[in-house]
Amino acid sequence: MIVTFTANPSLDRTVALPGPLERGEVQRAISVRQESGGKGVNVSRALVASGLESLAVLPGADSDPVLAGLREHAVPFVSLPIDEPLRTNVALTEPGGVTTKINEPGPALDENQQEALIKLLVESSRGATWVVLAGSLPPGLPTDFYATAARRLRSSADGAAPRIAVDSSGLPLAAALTGGPEGMPDLLKPNAEELAELAAAAGFPPASGDELEADPAAAAAAAAAVVRSGVGAVLATLGSKGAVLVTADGAWLATHPPVAAVSTVGAGDSALAGYLLAHGRGAAPADCLRQAVAHGAAAASLPGSTVPAVNQTTPDAVTITALRKD
Repeated sequence: MIVTFTANPSLDRTVALPGPLERGEVQRAISVRQESGGKGVNVSRALVASGLESLAVLPGADSDPVLAGLREHAVPFVSLPIDEPLRTNVALTEPGGVTTKINEPGPALDENQQEALIKLLVESSRGATWVVLAGSLPPGLPTDFYATAARRLRSSADGAAPRIAVDSSGLPLAAALTGGPEGMPDLLKPNAEELAELAAAAGFPPASGDELEADPAAAAAAAAAVVRSGVGAVLATLGSKGAVLVTADGAWLATHPPVAAVSTVGAGDSALAGYLLAHGRGAAPADCLRQAVAHGAAAASLPGSTVPAVNQTTPDAVTITALRKD
């Protein structure tokens, strides 16, 4: 079983526009979609859609629309009841897949709620193969919350501890690498911009996200610098350029033929789900990367934050290239 943990879940509304976004003007939408979201929730949705056992752990009142959406789509979850409603995020999509997102901060969680949330995560993760710590942190949580959660998961494990994946951004992502050996992730899933920030902190020469996205070899070298800091593996998504996977044993680039992009919302989350799906089936690292890119490409071709099932992906269309790590 794969457990996902979303500290700051959301109701994701995607508004499709008939043309480019025009600031200051009135525009009429051609469609509106609504899904339960947040990075971890999206990963669970994608895994369940492909027939894999997953459990989403999140805060939220039983009557909250986010939890109602999970029930509607038969996504198993456990939640910590809170009084405030969960946030709503809005994505505006233009033809061609250009997406503008407006994300709310989410309800604040006090220290008692933070402790209760970690305890719920630990209890729900017994026997799990992977735990995914994903998304932004709501107000009130310390930036090293994911490192703390990772340490607690490992110290509380009965027998083998689950592998831990982290998919976040900004300070929470950087702080996920400050928890010492017991808090270090087995897998990081940054995008190019996030990888640039992590690599710079690990001593890699400064580079922009655009530069890494345009140069997969540089992206692999940057990811290798992060792996040398103690992370088990880095799966870095590079938008339409595909993704790179770097472990202590190798580095690979995966590319997919161009797809007609409809919405990029949740494509990275689907990529992580694809990786975990293949890993759970015993695939080699390069084939885990293959399925990750196939999942991400399929998600980009679907409306809103719709996640693909594995039978909607085309892993055979993905090209894998071995890369140097340095």
